[in-house]
Amino acid sequence: MSITPHGDGNLVDLRCPENERAERRARAKDLPSVKLDARELTDLELLAIGGFSPLEGFMTEEQCKSVVNDMHLPGGVPWTVPVTLGAQSDELSGVSEGDEIALVSEAGEIVATQRVESLYSVDKANEARQVYRTDDGAHPGVEALQAAADRRVGGPVSVIELPAGEFPDYRLEPSQTRAAFADRGWNTIVAFQTRNPIHRAHEYITKVALEIVDGLLIHPLVGETKAGDIPADVRMACYTALIDGYYNPERVMLSVLPASMRYAGPREAVFHAIMRRNYGCTHFIVGRDHAGVGDYYGTYDAQLIFDEFDPAALGITPVKLEHSFWCKRQGGMATSKTTNSKPEERVFLSGTKVREMLEAGEMPPVEFTRPEVAKILVEASKK
Repeated sequence: MSITPHGDGNLVDLRCPENERAERRARAKDLPSVKLDARELTDLELLAIGGFSPLEGFMTEEQCKSVVNDMHLPGGVPWTVPVTLGAQSDELSGVSEGDEIALVSEAGEIVATQRVESLYSVDKANEARQVYRTDDGAHPGVEALQAAADRRVGGPVSVIELPAGEFPDYRLEPSQTRAAFADRGWNTIVAFQTRNPIHRAHEYITKVALEIVDGLLIHPLVGETKAGDIPADVRMACYTALIDGYYNPERVMLSVLPASMRYAGPREAVFHAIMRRNYGCTHFIVGRDHAGVGDYYGTYDAQLIFDEFDPAALGITPVKLEHSFWCKRQGGMATSKTTNSKPEERVFLSGTKVREMLEAGEMPPVEFTRPEVAKILVEASKK
């Protein structure tokens, strides 16, 4: 059972033909330009390769307002997080709707052109409350929103060439993961989103989910994250060590997602699911406090939000799993559904506690992570 891309069923590819790139780059040098920040550049990559299908560019005012207020694109396709391009006033000097602009990286390289369909200002307070459920500037997503430009530029893009990304051997595009699934004979695939090393609870829920499908895609996010998150190269070393030692390689695939975190909790859980549908996955693991930060979201809000969408329109099945823990009585992982152990027999180890252990040079216990992973984390913490 193959799954169609989100929206109209077509996988978007916004890259201009290779034989036209030199001419387009030369022409773009004479256009007004807008510089992309790190998150906008990762968004551009996902637009280009179809990870954000059916979007064909940064959102217009109509699209943005519809997503912020209704969690759907105009026309009814589910979409929960704005994908927008901000611009400074001097960058937009003399630019009108209907014009063409160049998009450049932070290093000044021309990466794309955009037809300006919409120039608009944003109600940041409303967007913060709707998307992040808070207007607290301490929330990393709200902080980024408040710091962003007040003006936005919406319209279709034509991508000339993107800077080379990290982990090229694992940086598979949606068309490539789909082909890989077909080659392996997988009809049903569950995706696991992570921005952290996989600990024992994550390992447990991925293996539980794998029991009901043909294959598992471990799909870590390697775009921009917040300060304090473990670097992507360290995480990748942890993933490969864990897969090599504790998974059936015929049933697991590792690839990276070049997306940046928003920390939008429930809305971002749906956003992550939509992307994985575009990558060819039929199921998506939604655990406790998915894409959350601090105490801004309820423990299972990220699972409950899926009930607000038409399953057929969303097109990917959420796998809603209980919070798991190490059970001393059983000597292994469990959830409240699978054990009658007492609270004092259950070991919950927070990410904060683990970071404190690493900073002190201590090995996290086997109840939290596999020894091979713990060793990588400890060695990385010494650098």
